[in-house]
Amino acid sequence: MSIQDNLKAIKTELPEGVTLVAVSKTKPNEAIMEAYEAGQRVFGENKVQEMTQKWETLPKDIEWHMIGHLQRNKVKYMAEFVSLVHGVDSLRLLQEINKQAQKHDRVIPCLLQMHIAEEDTKFGLDQSELQELVQSETFKAMENIKIEGLMGMATYTSDETQIRKEFAHLKVIFDSLKQELSDISVLSMGMSGDYTLAIEEGSTMVRIGSSIFGTRNYS
Repeated sequence: MSIQDNLKAIKTELPEGVTLVAVSKTKPNEAIMEAYEAGQRVFGENKVQEMTQKWETLPKDIEWHMIGHLQRNKVKYMAEFVSLVHGVDSLRLLQEINKQAQKHDRVIPCLLQMHIAEEDTKFGLDQSELQELVQSETFKAMENIKIEGLMGMATYTSDETQIRKEFAHLKVIFDSLKQELSDISVLSMGMSGDYTLAIEEGSTMVRIGSSIFGTRNYS
């Protein structure tokens, strides 16, 4: 099946109100344009340099989402154009995004990344760190970032019960955070292998790569 057929098939499955982020990391511009011509406008990248190069050459109405782990020293390269940062896992990173956004006179939308998986390799905040962050005076003083919601990744396992439990746990955290930050609306969870479970547990944004573009090319 072509990229356009894959996209169409996925979009018919997605309930209204769920945003599809097409994960285009390692994919050439031609593949992105094929998805673009099928109406896709939201793309996710995990490397700032690659995302910046694509932003420079591809249509300007594309929304670029930074979905990978983000280093503070890279924020300045994407601050001018990034539409959403998925993986904010520390106050220091948020401060840097705020600082770089100021330089471009922008407010940069962000998601706070929660650690919900059993694996140690996944980045993210735990619940006490989340509370500490959103209640800090430093956070409350930032004017150039906007927290849109939360992001999390489930354990890489075939055990659906465990995946579902982790997604459900993130939804509970999201609902309780909404008491404090009433205008959050994005719960980004679910990828090619588990997005249907994520949607059933309340996801409003899914990050899908291989089901659209085929398997990844690591050069």
